[in-house]
Amino acid sequence: MVNICDTSRLTFHALTVEDRKTLQEVTLRSGRRNCNFTFANLIGWQFWFNTELCIWGDMAVFRFNMEGRRAYMVCAAGVPPMQLLELMCEDAATVGTHLLVMCLENEVAAKVEEMMPGRVSVKPRRNQYDYIYLRKELVELKGKDFKAKRNHVNKFLSEHADFRYCDLEPSLLGECREVVRRWRDEVDSENHEYNIMANAEQQAMETVFGHWDELGVRGGCIYVGEKMVAFTYGSAVTYDTFDVCVEKADRTVDGAFNIINQQFAAHLPEQYVYLNREEDMGLEGLRKSKLSYRPQFLLSYNNVIIRCQ
Repeated sequence: MVNICDTSRLTFHALTVEDRKTLQEVTLRSGRRNCNFTFANLIGWQFWFNTELCIWGDMAVFRFNMEGRRAYMVCAAGVPPMQLLELMCEDAATVGTHLLVMCLENEVAAKVEEMMPGRVSVKPRRNQYDYIYLRKELVELKGKDFKAKRNHVNKFLSEHADFRYCDLEPSLLGECREVVRRWRDEVDSENHEYNIMANAEQQAMETVFGHWDELGVRGGCIYVGEKMVAFTYGSAVTYDTFDVCVEKADRTVDGAFNIINQQFAAHLPEQYVYLNREEDMGLEGLRKSKLSYRPQFLLSYNNVIIRCQ
């Protein structure tokens, strides 16, 4: 169990790899399938957000930098209590801002609005909604809704009799970097904002690669002959939900994305009923692709601003 701390105040420290065990005692039990609570994501992107952690009772509070202002997330099994929200307001006020709490699901945001009438502004963040799938459906690809996906997988298998799936291990990470290089060669490099985020994602991947065993990451890869053409990795976000943090494939190999998606789902333990394949970032093509896999549901997110008294 998480140690009960002094709940009369918030004490933050910079998130480190050593926080994994303590933090996952909160996140795995919370039932929150939010990809932002996956430890590999938190550590991988710590350089970008300067993420700090406070364990408050049986909840986790994250403080970080979002586009130049202080922001917070809370991982809790239910609605954050009033005492915690007021402490967060006090903390935000020390830097002269109102409290910005990110990634609150619809029902939680509505409850907070009820708890603090007249003080709360809720802004939906559709581009950050997580896509949650039934793992079994992504493995079997049954029914007319998945006909196109089955066709892509079957075509790949028929054209690449020498294909094989392997669990991703540290010794293969150099080949993953080569897949990323080829993937980036095929995308629009003239988009400055896209390149910034692609570089940031690559740095996040390198952080995870550098702490692979410590983070408890699980991954898989696809070979055609002796060449790796796709890889993916992620980690548990709850006991029944696995978060797919990264998926990359050689765009010149038709069906490579489809086969790594299907094979990785097939090789995950049965305990994972759901797969969180994260957000679409508002990119039209990515949104279309994620919807085409028939998510079981979209996990809603809102930014909530609470006016400090």
